[in-house]
Amino acid sequence: MKPISKVYTAIIMIFLFAPIAILLVFSFNEAKSLSVFSGFSLNWYRELFKDAETLGAVRNTLVLAASAAVISTIMGTAAAVGINKLRSRVLRTAMDTVTNVPMVNPDIITGISLMLMFVFVGRLFGAATSLNFVTMLIAHVTFCLPYVILQVLPKLQQMDRSLPEAAMDLGCTPFRAFMKAEIPEIMPGVVTGLIMAFTLSLDDFVISYFTSGNGFQTLPIRIYNMTKKTVTPKMYALATIIFFVILALLIMTNLIDTDKPKAAKTAKAARAKRSYSRRSRIAAAVIGAVLLIGMICVIVISGGNTLTLNVYNWGEYISDGSDDTLDTVKAFEEYYYETYGVKVKVNYTTYASNEDMFAKLSSGAVSFDVVIPSDYMIARMRENDMLLPLDYSNIPNYQYIDESFRSLYYDPDNMYTVPYTYGVVGIIYNANKVDEADAHGWELMWNEKYAGDILQFNNSRDAFATAQYMLGLDVNSTDRSNWDRALEELKDQSPLVKSYVMDEVYNMMESGEASIAPYYAGDYFTMIDAQADDVDLRFYYPDPTNYFVDAMCIPSCCQNKELAEIFINYMLSPEPAIANAEFIYYASPNSLVYEDEGYIEDLGEEAMAILYPEMGDFRELYNAYAYRSLDAATLDYVNSLWETLKIN
Repeated sequence: MKPISKVYTAIIMIFLFAPIAILLVFSFNEAKSLSVFSGFSLNWYRELFKDAETLGAVRNTLVLAASAAVISTIMGTAAAVGINKLRSRVLRTAMDTVTNVPMVNPDIITGISLMLMFVFVGRLFGAATSLNFVTMLIAHVTFCLPYVILQVLPKLQQMDRSLPEAAMDLGCTPFRAFMKAEIPEIMPGVVTGLIMAFTLSLDDFVISYFTSGNGFQTLPIRIYNMTKKTVTPKMYALATIIFFVILALLIMTNLIDTDKPKAAKTAKAARAKRSYSRRSRIAAAVIGAVLLIGMICVIVISGGNTLTLNVYNWGEYISDGSDDTLDTVKAFEEYYYETYGVKVKVNYTTYASNEDMFAKLSSGAVSFDVVIPSDYMIARMRENDMLLPLDYSNIPNYQYIDESFRSLYYDPDNMYTVPYTYGVVGIIYNANKVDEADAHGWELMWNEKYAGDILQFNNSRDAFATAQYMLGLDVNSTDRSNWDRALEELKDQSPLVKSYVMDEVYNMMESGEASIAPYYAGDYFTMIDAQADDVDLRFYYPDPTNYFVDAMCIPSCCQNKELAEIFINYMLSPEPAIANAEFIYYASPNSLVYEDEGYIEDLGEEAMAILYPEMGDFRELYNAYAYRSLDAATLDYVNSLWETLKIN
């Protein structure tokens, strides 16, 4: 049986550590690939430590975890002492039950309920922003407290109850008796509770996601944002560093053995034990000092600034400095300091869909200064008085926006918006698996030959539109029978669909996991840059299809309108405008971009033909096929149909 048990143990270890080993190895890869090792390089570690956002997230996570651990340990220890002194069994049982509720309650329920409470209290006191560092700290203390109580309470129950009484009989005050007699007895539980609280806070994502403000991002949230599109090896480097920090902590813990060593039989053995113990403590101290210095360096490197600008944008929708591109946010901070002599810190936060953005803003939980939603959502925000009119004297570069993109339905008087990008929805397919003869129209997404190889939008508006365009229906209709017909088509399609996706489409199409997907033209070029060797991605426009415009605007919750307008104007200037257009591969309405010879040469003929197709007047096509903001009754009906489809 022993060989079998060893093989079983080895298999378990491989299963547990193989993914980590792959990350460790490929964090030193010269190229981006996670399948081909091109050569040893520390480039991704250098890129990681140039990433101010990630370093800031590390700083925030450490500060939050340390604060939450200390506060919850103090409060939890006091609560455990109080519970231990209760004499009523019924009351103690009730307290134990109440204490255990946060531990068994699903994190998503805890996160949502805390967010709603913070928003309610914030509105009660007229706060512009309900969520911030303090609210996240309160949330972390809330879910850490029960674990501290659970660690301290058993130690109190094991302790001789006469100890504090004896100390007071000898002249100690109650507080001194507690500190001198009780604390040493329960200290192992207190330390364990502190460590557990720190670990739980460090690792939390769900509750942090719902209670975080726009100026405070933790590392788990940062990692989540990094994985929305193509994962860069910077994340592998980050995972490697975290792994070795944890390994160092474990080694340090093992070196500091709290158990008493057995008595040595000889003086020589005793001296050897003392020498080993001394070396262990020195090694532990060195490891601890290195970790502490590293944490301090991260905090210093990622320190804050004076003015704050909160920007809310789609994920991967701005040039961020990766692949030697312009770091737009950093460049603006430098530009503002050089121009106005004042430091500014841009808090750049991302969202996955227009609906996510709208829900966050309409909740009143946070405030942002600049948002970049799509046209139909802008119309909805305007109808709900969620936008501020722009002072175009602060945005002189607006003159470069093409006339075709002015006075569109979502902003007919050009009061609220500055177009950022535009595009058309098409179909991406893998030519190695899809017959070219089938690659036409929306019918490809209903072709049974490719069952289980088709992806569909994971939002109601875009998914219904694929069926409506195919059926020749109006995507902005308020006629419920229109939407019912589209639902039936989507039901017929659902057995063929591999998955309903948004940002997940990148990895699935790039790796060849799926072969057909509707998505935005600009993202096609991002995918072909990262496609696997056995994947040949192609693109075409079905007719008709959706035309859209994403625009920069200032929400009514803005705290610094002039600074926001300066940022918008900067985004229209040549360097950032061209860098952003090249990075995200979306068409630009800015003449400084699409008339630039370098930009045209860098993109090439194929990209220019797809991004800027000669399809007649843009305004005419846009007015015919762009989404409009639906009335509340129609929206509710569409959402109910969407839920029906997803449940089925």
